[in-house]
Formats: sequence, structure tokens, C-alpha cells
Amino acid sequence: MDPSRPSLACSVLNCVDHLPPEALAMFALFRLSALLLFIGLPLFMGQPASALAQSPHSDDAATTSILQQENLVAWCIVPFDDAKRTPAERAQMLLDLGIRRCAYDWRAEHVPTFEQEILEYREHGIELFAFWGGHPEAYRLFEKHDLHPQIWMMPPNIKNGTQEQRVQQTVQQMLPAARETQRLGCKLSLYNHGGWAGEPENLVSMCRLLHEQGFDHVGITYNFHHGHDHIDNWKQSFNSMRPFLHCLNLNGMVDNANPKILGIGKGQHEVDMIRVVMESDYQGPIGILDHRSDLDAKESLNENIEGVRWVRHELQLPGSGGAKPKTPAPLTTP
Repeated sequence: MDPSRPSLACSVLNCVDHLPPEALAMFALFRLSALLLFIGLPLFMGQPASALAQSPHSDDAATTSILQQENLVAWCIVPFDDAKRTPAERAQMLLDLGIRRCAYDWRAEHVPTFEQEILEYREHGIELFAFWGGHPEAYRLFEKHDLHPQIWMMPPNIKNGTQEQRVQQTVQQMLPAARETQRLGCKLSLYNHGGWAGEPENLVSMCRLLHEQGFDHVGITYNFHHGHDHIDNWKQSFNSMRPFLHCLNLNGMVDNANPKILGIGKGQHEVDMIRVVMESDYQGPIGILDHRSDLDAKESLNENIEGVRWVRHELQLPGSGGAKPKTPAPLTTP
């Protein structure tokens, strides 16, 4: 390069010196824009496109994905339903509500309609997700229709002996159910229902011992409405159960279980309890209840669908949930 000749940059700058004021202002704005782009582009490129496109609390939305409606399971909707629906009506109700999974509870009068329930669910695209307590006729039908629902059972409350002896005796009594559910290809879920056998640490001890004996399909279905005594130490209790948790059934939670069954979002404690769950790696199903014999199951389920939605918004951004869902009116006098 001839050193006597001006560089391109110098030529440009010399030209700039002779520009009118309006053009000089435009040139200065151009230089500032170029500088900002030079500084900001690496920062921009360092972020994934998905993060740039997200809303301010979209990460929280991903965290609360297990509260989406497609992950919900309807529970306690058969004997507790004040409308006394038939299997066909119940399947249609679930379809209307947009719930695609049901945990089936029953009483003796429902045994003759077990198969009809199965067939109606299949016709309506409803999964028989879980079955309460086990029953020989149900087991026969599961084999006939190639179904493998979770089986939810309460462990016995053993009252005598040391802690270790009580766990061992409980496991011994659960072995027939563990063997049968293993044969059927169904998960066996130990269901907390109060008392010694419903304490998280005892449920975990039972699961560990059963796993040691080769029954690794055994886990826990935990119910908020039977867990009011665990509110204060919920984080510790949940973390201990987490490796064994098959399903988590939600409820509105108030002190002293008064009332025991409450719509989700109506209590003092469930938002904080659910936050603990959201902060974990739990990705399993979430159950919502009817369990109020004075209510139409459709109304109580809808209350809880809306309650879960309200909680989800509150966890994403406090105050964004809006008004809490209305409490449905009883069909009959309790």
C-alpha cells in the first residue's frame, strides 16, 4: 500500500467533515446503532432462542406443567357422587370435563357393574388409571381386558411392637397383594389414610423393605386430605416419599382439618405445599377429589379443575390467579 495515499477510513472521515449538519446527525446515529449492535449481539447470541421468546414467567410455566389438566386424575367420584351416575353417565361426565383418567373407588353395590365401567371408559377414551382396594372380580377383568391400573391399598395399622417389628408385620400382611399385583403387571400403591400406617416415614420404610424382597413395583399414593398432620414438615415428608411416589392427590388445606375436604385454592397451606412439589423433579399424576357426598361430582371436580388452574397461575406470578373458584352448592342437605 502506498503510504502517501489516504486510507479508505480517512477518506470517509474527510467526506464526513464536509457533510451538512442534518447528514452529520444521521451519521452519528448510524455509528451509535452500530456500536450497540456490536456490544449487544454477542449477549443476544449467547441466549437460546426459546429463552428470548418466553414471557417473564414462562420458566415457571414449564415448572408447573404437571398441573396442566391433561395430567389430572379424578378420584372419589363413584360412591360419593350425589347424582349417583351410572358407568355411562360417569364416563360422559369425565369426557365433558376434559379429564381423561380416573381412579375408581367402589362399594359392594358397584361390583356387578365393574365390567360396564371398563367398557364405558374404553368407549369414551378414559383411562382406568387406578383401582381402590383390589377385588378378585376386578383382577379377572383386568386380565380379560389387558388392563394394568395402579392398585391403591391402605396398609394395616399395626399397634404393637417396636418400630422395626411393626414395619415387618405390615409388610408381611401386604405380601399377598404385592405378589398378585406383580403378577398382573399393576403398580401397588400404599395409600395414606391416617394412623401409624399413614405416616410418610412408615410408608417409606414399608416400600424399602418390599423393594428389598423383589417388589419394586410398590410405591405410595399420597393424599393431602389425609395429611393435615404433615403440613408443618411437608417438605421433609415429601422429599422422603418422592422416590416412591406414584400419585399425589390434592386438596384445600387448613389448620386442624376443619373442614377436611376443601376445594383446591380455598385453604391456607396448599399453595406452599404444591410449591414444594413443583420445585422437585416429580413428574407424576395429580389427583383431584369429589369426596363430598352432598355435591354433584361434576361440580366438585370442576371446582378443583379451576382451583388447580388458580394455583398454577399463583405459582407462576403471585396475584395473577384472579378470583378463586366459586364453591358449588350442595344438591341435598347433608
